[in-house]
Amino acid sequence: MIILTRVDHRLLHGQVAFSWTQNLGADCILIANDDVPTNDIRKTTIKLAKPQGVKLVIKNIEDSIAALKSGVTDKYKLFIVVESIQDAYQLANAYSEIKQINLGGIKAKEGARSIGKSVSVLPEEETLLDELVQKGIEVEIRQVPNDKKVLVQDVL
Repeated sequence: MIILTRVDHRLLHGQVAFSWTQNLGADCILIANDDVPTNDIRKTTIKLAKPQGVKLVIKNIEDSIAALKSGVTDKYKLFIVVESIQDAYQLANAYSEIKQINLGGIKAKEGARSIGKSVSVLPEEETLLDELVQKGIEVEIRQVPNDKKVLVQDVL
């Protein structure tokens, strides 16, 4: 069961590993990212941030979708973390069980505008977010679980 899908350019770090995982009661974290599985430095760093007692799976986007569709993840309280809005969009389009996306950290890029604390989006990302909302997916902005939830449609 997917508890939450989070977009965070840092992927797994203290905030995600501890506050979110504990708050959600997640027993498995899926890092869905095309670079990390082949980047030993990033993979090692992420493994070091893993909370004790929580399973960590690192797969590229295509393999993540295949794993979700296969049912192999159904036995877990799954917390999915992706690096970009594009990755979250791709997962949500391919797997309809993703019902909620949290925007937690998207660094500023040239041409992006800030829509929340630590969340900056490009015009093309705004379009993807709008499409996700139109599909009935709740897209919200929060750094940590205790922050006030801000729905993305209220700030786009």
